[in-house]
Amino acid sequence: EWPLRPGEYKSYLSVTMAEPFEEDEELTIENDAVMTKYKTAGEISNLVLKAVIGEVIPGASVIKICEFGDKYILDETAKHYKKDKNLKKGVAFPTCISINEVVCHFSPLRSDPDVLVHEGDLVKIELGVHIDGYAAVTAHSLVVGHGVDNPVSGAKADAILAAHHAAEAALRLLKAGNTNKQISDTIQKITESYKCTPLEGMLSYQIQKYQTEADTDKQIVLNPTELQKREIKDFEFAVHEVYAMDVFVTSGSGKTKEKDTPTTVYRRTDEVYQLKMKASRAFYSDVCNRFTLMPFTLRAFEEETKAKMGLKECVTHELLQTYPVQQDSDGSPVAQFKYTVLIVPSGNIRINGGLFNPATCKSEHAIEDKEILSLLAQSANRKAGGKKKKKKAKSAVEEAKSEAQ
Repeated sequence: EWPLRPGEYKSYLSVTMAEPFEEDEELTIENDAVMTKYKTAGEISNLVLKAVIGEVIPGASVIKICEFGDKYILDETAKHYKKDKNLKKGVAFPTCISINEVVCHFSPLRSDPDVLVHEGDLVKIELGVHIDGYAAVTAHSLVVGHGVDNPVSGAKADAILAAHHAAEAALRLLKAGNTNKQISDTIQKITESYKCTPLEGMLSYQIQKYQTEADTDKQIVLNPTELQKREIKDFEFAVHEVYAMDVFVTSGSGKTKEKDTPTTVYRRTDEVYQLKMKASRAFYSDVCNRFTLMPFTLRAFEEETKAKMGLKECVTHELLQTYPVQQDSDGSPVAQFKYTVLIVPSGNIRINGGLFNPATCKSEHAIEDKEILSLLAQSANRKAGGKKKKKKAKSAVEEAKSEAQ
């Protein structure tokens, strides 16, 4: 009741802001409706990813590609769950196009200088889709102008193939009873086979409704820092959990630094603060209504100048988390593959990603570790998978053996 006593304002605001996302019990993919929402988000994310891949050609504008991806996500999600007017859906991570040594989060604004795609660029595409807060995130790497007929070679090919096989090995280990350490150790061995390194401290993580990596202790850390080695807990994967598996590999030392490029991607936190400026309150209200707790880009606002005015106070008081643009410290090329996987009693289900063709790259290195080759030879599908799927999975080990030939 009003008026609130001193100290009660923050508590009141915390409850009212969090209310749309609180449920009596967190539903998992054991619930058919939740499973369907994840799968729908996964299908849309791959549909959009394929379309964005088609836009990455020499001379293409990075800004226009990012706008294309985000619009496609909104257009496709609008076709689903039309009857439920209160159900939120759309972008779970804005389209980012990060080139060569740029690691992630490059999603420029219309007012920024345009960056063009060039022949030979190693391009990483990252995006995400959600239905009712259940997110499917994905990323893909390619070298512009190279394909099966003229595969890329050298450091770019090494990084891409190492990242691809690391992601494929992780998929076969993301099953109930296995551990995060098993995946970290296996990825380390695979990257070493290609004379590459996982980017230091990069996280894969458990996903829940409206929750991303900042909200969970269940994390898979690649090439952990000394602090992460002390803090990250070993754990077993469990049935009905969902994970975003994110693999970054470089031909360099594995160190990263912030790029001297303005941050454009943000996400609402659970911090509470009474904003002073009218522009800030209007901006933050728009963020809460349109993006809920999902990352967003300032490009999504019609009036960028107005949005920037409201942004500053929100960031200063930690109402928004920033996603700075990162780059490889050595200037070495970086590859990324990312997918979302659902752990089920019979194994797992990858709901997006898996679009890469290893024949587009040729390396003088190859995986020789027998245990890892045996792992890659396993079916990536659930145990119920038929003969056709098992035959396809067998080619993963053949790919790993043939790349150096």
